[in-house]
Amino acid sequence: MDERVREHAEILVDWSARVEAGDDVVVSVGPDAHELAVAVAEKLGERGANPLLTYSSGEVRRAYLRAHDGAFDDDPDHERALVENADVYLSLGGARNTSATADVPGETRQAYRRSRDGVREARFDTRWVSTVHPTRALAQSAGMAYAEYRDFAYDAIIRDWESLAEEMARMKDIIDGGREVRLVSPGTDLTMSIEGRTAVNSAASVAYDSHNLPSGEVFTAPHGTDGEVTFDVPMTIDGESVRDVRLEFEDGEVTDYEATEGEAVIGEVLETDDGARRLGELGIGMNRGIDRYTDNILFDEKMGETVHLALGRAYDACLPDGETGNESAVHVDLITDMSEASSLEVDGEVVGRNGRFRWEDGFDG
Repeated sequence: MDERVREHAEILVDWSARVEAGDDVVVSVGPDAHELAVAVAEKLGERGANPLLTYSSGEVRRAYLRAHDGAFDDDPDHERALVENADVYLSLGGARNTSATADVPGETRQAYRRSRDGVREARFDTRWVSTVHPTRALAQSAGMAYAEYRDFAYDAIIRDWESLAEEMARMKDIIDGGREVRLVSPGTDLTMSIEGRTAVNSAASVAYDSHNLPSGEVFTAPHGTDGEVTFDVPMTIDGESVRDVRLEFEDGEVTDYEATEGEAVIGEVLETDDGARRLGELGIGMNRGIDRYTDNILFDEKMGETVHLALGRAYDACLPDGETGNESAVHVDLITDMSEASSLEVDGEVVGRNGRFRWEDGFDG
């Protein structure tokens, strides 16, 4: 076993999920994440935790969804009970085919998502963390050789997370003290209110309200969005390629949309429910260990010199106690490149220009 797999597992169990003796841990294992699952099981044994492993496959999900009549039971008791009784939920992604569910009808995918709202909420009540084991399928999607992709993935995952957390705290402080964010880049001029919101310093640990490994972003829950935005980073949504998405917002809601590729799947997302037409997240990528796009949102949205916006659900960590943010069965991230002819402004002050922040070398204020 590559020693980096064990390092990945150690970061996941100790830094990210903060697993303790006696914790009941559900581990969802992708079809090609076997090595990581072995290393994680070893670490859980060392901690004295109680793991229960489940299998998560896009091809299995495709078979089920295509055969089903689409009238799904809401929040099946057995699935919800499994998650409700867990202290920790770990998702180890490892796909064999990143487009496994591409031919599942959109309305079936929407109905399935809506039927699991309660299961999803129960998972969010655990110390949940999602990560991915570098696989040949992911390397192929990224257009990289397998060995090259493994190096890339571990450069993003095996980091000095404490040091990165200290740097990202600067951006969190700016967002926490701000009232309005403006994004400007080719095809984008968008304003969002962040008044009354809290930013999350997403340093790959539940101790920071962060639930992805790798991570490396600062995010919050915007509202009152107005203007237009173009997402020029290619990506795959529900197994379908999406390119050059353009959204128009008025009074916080999407009023028009288009895409050069995958426009239909964007329409499906927007029609999921009322909350799908509003933003649930503004995220600022700050992980410079991620130096290229790979068509994997777990990595791409954290890349330095990018900003991403998510349609749908807002995370409670960004909201005042007792306040409910945007609710939706979806949370779909879209990414825009901020490396050239761009600015990130908070309350009229430029805090990022052309991918560099004001405390970094090369920043041109």
